[in-house]
Formats: sequence, structure tokens, C-alpha cells
Amino acid sequence: MEAAAREELDMEVMKPLIGEQNSDSISDDEHENELLPVEKHYQLDNQEGITFVQTLTHLLKGNIGTGLLGLPLAIKNAGIVLGPISLVLIGVVSLHCMHILVRCSHHLCQRLKKTSLGYSDTVSYAMEVGPLNCLQKRVSWGRCIVDFFLVITQLGFCSVYVVFLAENVKQVHEGFLENRIVPMNDTSTSGLSEKKSVDLRIYMLCFLPFIILLVFIRDLKNLSMLSFLANISMAVSLVIIYQYIVRDISDPRKLPPVADWKKYPLFFGTAIFAFEGIGVVLPLENRMRETQRFTQALNIGMGIVMTLYITLATLGYLRFGDEIKGSITLNLPQEIWLYQSVKILYSFGIFVTYSIQYYVPAEIIIPAITSKVQQKWKLFCEFMVRTLLVCSTCAVAVLIPHLDLVISFVGAVSSSTLALILPPLVEILTFYKENLSVWMILKDIFIAVIGVVGFLTGTYVTVEEIIYPAATVLVNTTENPFEDLNTTHLLTGFN
Repeated sequence: MEAAAREELDMEVMKPLIGEQNSDSISDDEHENELLPVEKHYQLDNQEGITFVQTLTHLLKGNIGTGLLGLPLAIKNAGIVLGPISLVLIGVVSLHCMHILVRCSHHLCQRLKKTSLGYSDTVSYAMEVGPLNCLQKRVSWGRCIVDFFLVITQLGFCSVYVVFLAENVKQVHEGFLENRIVPMNDTSTSGLSEKKSVDLRIYMLCFLPFIILLVFIRDLKNLSMLSFLANISMAVSLVIIYQYIVRDISDPRKLPPVADWKKYPLFFGTAIFAFEGIGVVLPLENRMRETQRFTQALNIGMGIVMTLYITLATLGYLRFGDEIKGSITLNLPQEIWLYQSVKILYSFGIFVTYSIQYYVPAEIIIPAITSKVQQKWKLFCEFMVRTLLVCSTCAVAVLIPHLDLVISFVGAVSSSTLALILPPLVEILTFYKENLSVWMILKDIFIAVIGVVGFLTGTYVTVEEIIYPAATVLVNTTENPFEDLNTTHLLTGFN
């Protein structure tokens, strides 16, 4: 029961991401009447706030997902030496940007006498107090920009989940059930061969009705027990993955220290996608009981995340070398039930997580649409919008049935904007009257430029790989002949 209660609290943490959307509807006078004294900023009732350990747990869950499993391939795209070093640097910069966001939120709350601010409100108020009149007149743009990229990011995660589910279930079904069970019955090899050629996109479409039913659950509290089981299954899967990859590590001297520079933008997109937790930083800080300890929780949580990322990414690439795939689970042996169970367990976790990631864009988009229809049609309209949003994520997955490219694309387009570009710019706008040092301004501009360059090059290279995949079609082949049917080869169907 305690575990279920913690999961319900986890669902509640998502709501501040949405609650700030309606903040504009409350006048400043009404806000002033509800404000706590400035010196009591963020001090919540003990029964409402979350503890240090819960905050740490949420930070870990907010950053660990499918991006983690794609990092070994990212290391391949950067090189066995350059990859881990770059991953550390991106992690440090991402953590610094999280601290920037918290610091700016605190300062704006003190300055404007607000009790708490979310990401989009922090950006919009920073534009309001900034030095540029053109930004002050377009404060609402800041909120819209954050909301837009937040929606793109979360729906992008959902598209990644669809590809992940399809690839892993396809491999379990075709690699284990047919290769092990069907031959025992001496069935014809021609029929077996026919079954093995089932297109990956068919599996995606098979998942579609189940995902639609899942997102029809409107209150995330009803998913609390499923979410708890999903977290357990993903944790067990990671333990088994580590157990397998550490048993046979190849000589790192056999791998290139630095990969082709044209592949590096793919590394950047995947790496920044993996550090996907910046959207939950302020909601968690707003709900924490001892807010003065949030910095400590953030440092510890991201330290654990970075350690997990670097070790799994490096060891995974050392274990599988050039045969590494878009998700390390796809490299696990198909003939051993223990490693097949990893794919099933992690897929279950990702299936449940889909509804949690879907919650944010749904709650941003649905109210804006249902507010324009009559009351008797609101519920029907909501379910239609939910269905269309799920179909849109499935459509992206069908059009780009390649896990690593979807991850890299989402990371380059939206994650880089939220994690690297906006925070340093917000810091300049927020503290411009505080006699910012030249070093701090240059530092913020440098980080923002890295984000912009990563956005442009990552998007360009990923789109090029999607449109012209012929050069990379044979990259992920393995010795197993049945693996030739994986998604790397299905892309040729679009040519």
C-alpha cells in the first residue's frame, strides 16, 4: 500500500507542469491575496510536500527511460574515447542548466512576489522583466514556445516508445517463439520464413488499440499500481542487462577512439534526449518540503543518472562493438529466455510510461479544444482528441521505424531547446539588472550556441539519414540471419 501511495504522489508531481497553463486566467490582484510571504517561498505543508528521498526517486525516474538503452549506439557514433567524454560534458552542462532554471525561478518569485513558477511561467516572466521592449510586449510568446516544445518533446517520447515496443516484441515473437517452438513441430520452412518477414509497422499497428485504451484512463492515479510494477520491471531489466554485458568486454583498442565527425550530431541528439528530466525539475522543487535541500537532491540524482549512463553506454559498446543496435535490448541473445524476458519486462514498463508522458501534452491541448465545443460534446471531443494524438505518435513511428533516428531527431529538435537553449537565455534576461559579469554572459551565450548548433546539425543529419538511409542500412546487421528483418532493413521499403 505504501508503494501504491508513492506512485500516486508521483502522478501528482506531473500536475504542476499543467497547472501553470491556467495561471494567466487569475488576475494579479487575486494572486496577491493568495500569496505567501516572500520569505516563506515554496514552504508547503508537511502533508502536501514530498520528502528528500521521494524527490530523488522522481528525478531518477524522470531521466531514465528509452534514451538510456540507446546510449551505447550513441557512443559508437562518437567514438570510444570521445563518446564518454562528451557524455560527461553534456551531463554537466545539462545539470548546470537545471540549476540555472531553479535559480531564475527563485529570483523571479522573490521579485514578483509569486509563490511558485513552472518552466513556461519562468520564461515568460523573464521576458517581462528583461531589457528588451520587443520581448516585454510578447511575453505570451515565451509560454507558447515552452509549451510547444514541451508538447513536441513528450509526444516525441511517445513515438520512441511505439518503435521500442514494436522492435522488442517483434524480436521476442519471431526470434524466440518461432525459432524455438515452431521447429519442434517440424513445420514447413517456407511457412516459417513467411512469418519471419512480418513488417515492423504491423506490430506498431497492433499496439495502437491497446495504447488508445490506455490513454482513455483520464486520471493518472488509477495507474499508480501499474506504474509501480513498471518501475520494478525496468529496474530488474537493467540489472540483467548489466549482468550480461560485463561478462565479455572486448579490448577498447579495437574500437575507433573518434568516429566520423558526420555521425557526431546523431550522438548529440541521442545524448541530450537521454537527459530528458528538465521538465520535471521545477514541479519537483515546488512540491518538495525542504526546498533548501533540492540542490543537494538534484546533484545526487543527476550524479547517479550520469554514472548509469556512462557505464551502460561504454560497457554496452565495448560488449557489442559495431553490432550495437538502437536499443541494447535488441542485442541480447534470442535463444535464452532470461534475456528475452528483459525485453518483455522493459516493454511493459515503457507501455505504462507512455500514458505518463502522454499526460502533459494531452492536458495542454485538450482543454484548448474542448473549450470551444458544447458541454454535451466535451467528453466525446476529448476522447477523439486523445485518439488522434495517439495516432499521430504511431504515425511518426510508422514513417520512421528506426529507433535510434527517432531518438536523435526528438533530442535534437526539442530536448536541446528545453535543456540547453532556453535556460541560459532566461538567466541573462532575469539577472541583467544584477550587474552580470562578462564571464557569465559569455558562458550563457556559449551554452545557448552549443544548443543551437546541436539543434541545427542534429536535425539536418537525422533528417538526411531518414530520407537517404541506404548508406546506413547494413550498419546494424548481426550474425543471426533472422535479424536481417530488423528495422534497419525495413527502411528500404520507403525508397
